[in-house]
Amino acid sequence: MEDFKIITDTTADLPESYIRDNGIGVMVLPYIVDGVSYGGERKMEVKEFYDRMRGGMMPTTSQVNPETAKEYLNGFLEECRQLLVLSFSSGLSGTCGNVSLAAREIMEERPDCRIIVADTLCASLGEGLLVHKAVQLKKAGKSLEETAQWVEAHKENLVHVFTVDDLFHLHRGGRVSKATAIVGTLAGIKPLLHVDEEGHLTAVGKVRGRKKSLQSLVDMMEKQMGSFRDQNDCVFISHGDCTEDAEYVRQLVQERFGITDFLINEIGPTIGTHSGPGTVALFFLGETR
Repeated sequence: MEDFKIITDTTADLPESYIRDNGIGVMVLPYIVDGVSYGGERKMEVKEFYDRMRGGMMPTTSQVNPETAKEYLNGFLEECRQLLVLSFSSGLSGTCGNVSLAAREIMEERPDCRIIVADTLCASLGEGLLVHKAVQLKKAGKSLEETAQWVEAHKENLVHVFTVDDLFHLHRGGRVSKATAIVGTLAGIKPLLHVDEEGHLTAVGKVRGRKKSLQSLVDMMEKQMGSFRDQNDCVFISHGDCTEDAEYVRQLVQERFGITDFLINEIGPTIGTHSGPGTVALFFLGETR
C-alpha cells in the first residue's frame, strides 16, 4: 500500500510540535497587520497579536489563491505522490475551492499523482481534531481512500461550540449587529456559537456572564455527544490568549465525563482576527453539529 501525506492549513491551529511529530504539511493563510503580511516566514507571536488587538489593532486575513495552492501542493508531492488535503471550511473561506482547482490541474499534468481535497466544514481545532482522526487512521494502516472516506462520512460529527469575550469582533465580521454588540456588552451578555453543517459560524444562544458561558459549552457537549460519547477519547480546546479559561473548561469536561486526554492550544491569528481575544472553543465528536 502506497503511503500518503496529510496536509492541512494554519487555520487548524495545531501546535507546531504536533505538526512536526506527525509529518503534516501546512498551507499558510496569511493575515495582514498595518499593511504587512504575516504567517509565512514573517510571524507575530500570538501573545503580541492579541495584546495589539486589545489595543485597537484591526487585522485582516486573505485566502490561499490557486497559484499559491498549486505551489504548495507541488512542493508536498516531492515527498509523496499521494496527498490528503483537509482544508478550512468553504463556509468561511474560498481557500478550499482554490486548493481543489489547483489539485485538479496538477493531476492533469501529473497523472501518476493522487490528491484528495476534503472540505472539512471545520475551523480552528475542530479542523485540527479532524486532522488528528486522519492521523490515527493512517497510523492504523488505512489507505488514502479509506481515510478520506472516513473524513467525509464523519466531518459533520465534528462539533464546535464556543464563546467570545468581545462582541465587537463578531460585529466587524458581520456576525452580529452594532446594536447587539453595544447592548450585549453593556449587559454582560456572552454569545454561544457553533459551526453549522454548512461550515458557517452561527449563534445558538446567549447567557449572562463569562463563567456561565464557559459552563454552557460543557452543557452543550453533554447534549450533543449522544452515541459518540465513547468515541471522545481526546477532546480539543482552543483559546484566544486566555489559558486559565481554557483550563477551567478542561477541568469541567474531565469532572463531568472522565475524559483525561486533551489538546489545548491558542487560536492562531487567522481565526483570531475574527473571533478576538478571550474566545474559548470546545471540540468533540457528536451525533450532529
